[in-house]
Amino acid sequence: MNPRLDQPLRLGTRRSKLAMSQSGHVAEAVRAITGRPVELVEITTYGDVSRESLSQIGGTGVFVTALREALVRGEVDFAVHSLKDLPTTQPAELVIAAMPRREDPRDALVARDGLTFEQLPDGARIGTGSPRRRSQLHAYAKSLGKVIETVAIRGNVDTRIGFVRNGELDAVVLAAAGLNRIGRGDEATDLISVDNMLPAPGQGALAVECLASETDLISALAELDDPYTRAAVTAERALLGALEAGCSAPVGALADLLADGQIVNEMRLRGVVGTLDGSTLVQLSTTGPVPQSYDEAMALGRELADEMLAKGAAGLMGERSL
Repeated sequence: MNPRLDQPLRLGTRRSKLAMSQSGHVAEAVRAITGRPVELVEITTYGDVSRESLSQIGGTGVFVTALREALVRGEVDFAVHSLKDLPTTQPAELVIAAMPRREDPRDALVARDGLTFEQLPDGARIGTGSPRRRSQLHAYAKSLGKVIETVAIRGNVDTRIGFVRNGELDAVVLAAAGLNRIGRGDEATDLISVDNMLPAPGQGALAVECLASETDLISALAELDDPYTRAAVTAERALLGALEAGCSAPVGALADLLADGQIVNEMRLRGVVGTLDGSTLVQLSTTGPVPQSYDEAMALGRELADEMLAKGAAGLMGERSL
């Protein structure tokens, strides 16, 4: 008998209210599957303590490295990440054992006076720390015949919404999934259609990661996996990887499933790359059979990325440091 069966499984998580909430949901599910207690181990990441913009401190990975180091050192048994925070290259010693069913992938607007994006006045000041959001917000405003100002912000949900409540900003943009997971979805004044703003690759999805050598744990965690979420997110991340873009580049992507009645038979992948001011966007989509394997999902993403690059996407992303 495994001597650890009566010991708690240690789940590594960031300390933010959102991270603790989503890790708590996973912990409950793992308790139900394994019959073992699960304890949350709070880990502070560089992204949590730095006040610099994400693009300045390295973009994706800054919320992940400390959790992964704790896994490798054996301080935790598994970890929960927001999938959009994960770099596109996966370390050989770690495996994403589960991608649970995705939450709402859309971006949410929290604006003063209950305004929607279309109701915001010309010159409205909108807070976001994301180049992707910034690019598409400007393009969306332009399509409505108005101009907005985007203001770089960071901080947790309370801090960001506080900029609106104290009158400093007219609105802020957050992930709808994050608001929903902490029970504050009703504070969104507008859910921005993906036709107007594509989310970050993997937005709304979680990744449950553990050591590749922990075969029993991998098998147990696999019960949390949602194959459609995994196929969609894998295609989105393949697109991102092929564009060689981290979160410092304004790239959006979304794979959604197209159903004929009750039967899901196709997947549509959409991608966008744009200039920061939103004046130029390369936005393309492709539709094909739902990928049945990792390789098929990767191929879908890479093919769309190649088409976007052929349409001039690379020139919009600025010079990349080597």
